[in-house]
Amino acid sequence: MHTVTLNLYRMLLDKYQTRTNFWDEMALPNGEKRSHYQAIFNKLNSIDLDVINRKEEIARKMFMNQGITFTIYSGDEGIERIFPFDIIPRIITGAEWQIIERGTAQRLKALNLFLQDVYHNQNIIKDGIIPLNIVATCPHYNREVFGINVPFNIYVHIAGIDIVRDSDGEYYVLEDNLRTPSGVSYMMENRDVTKSIFPELMSEYNVRRVSDYPLELKKILVSLAPKQNQNPCIVILTPGIFNSAYYEHTFLARYMGVELVEGRDLVVDNHTVYMKTTNGLKRVDVIYRRVDDEYLDPLVFNPNSLLGVPGLLAAYRKGNVAIVNALGNGVADDKAIYSYVPDMIRYYLNESPILKNVPTYKMENLEERQYVFDNMHKMVVKKTNESGGYGMLMGESATSEEIEQFKNAILKEPRSYIAQPTIKISTVPCYMNGKLVPRHVDLRPYALFGPDGFKLVSGGLTRVALKENSLVVNSSQGGGSKDTWIID
Repeated sequence: MHTVTLNLYRMLLDKYQTRTNFWDEMALPNGEKRSHYQAIFNKLNSIDLDVINRKEEIARKMFMNQGITFTIYSGDEGIERIFPFDIIPRIITGAEWQIIERGTAQRLKALNLFLQDVYHNQNIIKDGIIPLNIVATCPHYNREVFGINVPFNIYVHIAGIDIVRDSDGEYYVLEDNLRTPSGVSYMMENRDVTKSIFPELMSEYNVRRVSDYPLELKKILVSLAPKQNQNPCIVILTPGIFNSAYYEHTFLARYMGVELVEGRDLVVDNHTVYMKTTNGLKRVDVIYRRVDDEYLDPLVFNPNSLLGVPGLLAAYRKGNVAIVNALGNGVADDKAIYSYVPDMIRYYLNESPILKNVPTYKMENLEERQYVFDNMHKMVVKKTNESGGYGMLMGESATSEEIEQFKNAILKEPRSYIAQPTIKISTVPCYMNGKLVPRHVDLRPYALFGPDGFKLVSGGLTRVALKENSLVVNSSQGGGSKDTWIID
């Protein structure tokens, strides 16, 4: 029986079919395995199908027992779900990772310089590189923080840059996430689960670590404390238990050994932030906020917000508290600003971009808009300030009615939309229902930027479109994730 099952599984592996005209991370079009995947392929070929199924069940139970969840918002309700996980790791070679690392560092340096500039001298606007109206009409351009000096002139301390691989095998940046990027806890939990089910493979591949992320992040947070306090009070500000990323907030607080607080736990007195404790008020030096700008201070932003702290902006402006990431970063990850990032790299760094942008059409440009309207079935249309896969049209699968709805919406608010050609994002092998099948993926590596420089965590979150032929990887749209191995 064992031999029959083993032979059956080998047959299933051998039948792995790549998708035509897509780059597959494991296999060439002729079925030959890429060298860096050969060891794991051989290992899978040597394991009984029942054993693989047991490993998959162990992974599922680990996620469930540890409460690794996310929330899908449906109407006015939040539905909490176990984060889907595929047990077959995605493997990236060290040589490829070096390109991603250099390109991400270059991009974040330019974006940081842009934020410093746009909230101070605005030379990039004066020199005609970026139009004034694009910045002025950005809903996340925060005029209230204009002129504020931030520690070490660093605005982007934590970034999650979404990267895809096209059919030519080249990496492209799809989005910049510079406000409150999420998913790093899933990256770390994915690794812990994979260690449990494939310990011998991890040892054989000598996979680079991701476990030092909390330590590296805490070093940055400590370094930002006003007056360089040797033992600063650091807190993570969360919107609360109903936020989709609350699991991650608790995860990071636990691993960094810092307090997890809500707005009601903090108070501002004489432009200084304090945390309420059973022993009285304790001064707070650094806030790692997971609350959006508009909810941070009801005296300045949304007056109805119960998530923030009245007076927080005044303390921030005085330099009495550091906030990570800096307020106002949303102007740099606006999808309409995205198309100008290569120009920023040339302007601020005098360098050519290492990682390319996906070609992007601006809907306020009449010629570009008409081209998009004529080719909607080939386009992905996105709202410039939506995330999580919302506010998006996949032209290839859209109905005529949906296309017309988007055209009308674009005509009403052209600044609020951009369009990009459908990228044939790469596929990786996933184990689903007893078969090895290709599914589309993107990659979100996590970058940390502090006074000591730039660091890219050697891994990242590989998000998987679990639905067959789907290109949408967001968990809110039915996506999952897998462990990401960087190997030398």
